[in-house]
Amino acid sequence: MEKPNPFLQLLGLVRRANQLVTGEGFVLKAIRNQSISLVILASDAGPSSMKKLSDKATFYHVDLITAFTKEQLSQATGMNRSAYGVKDPGFARKLNELVNTKGE
Repeated sequence: MEKPNPFLQLLGLVRRANQLVTGEGFVLKAIRNQSISLVILASDAGPSSMKKLSDKATFYHVDLITAFTKEQLSQATGMNRSAYGVKDPGFARKLNELVNTKGE
């Protein structure tokens, strides 16, 4: 059995801590309001969603992670979504570290 991914484990914790914005529309709005520190987008999200969210994240200087599939993200959060926004800057920083050190 493969060992649990620390990024996905932390993402589940972020959800339980109520620090997650989910769903494409809400995430876009949160980016515009600058109320999130990190955008997590499924690597297999549709091309239009991918472009819209990555353009918006780039414009507002919000980090974007696309290292996981919708299935992995949905499993970690218990929600069937392909776009997530992390509100808490501390969680966002830690998630960024985990995704960058793992090298997946």
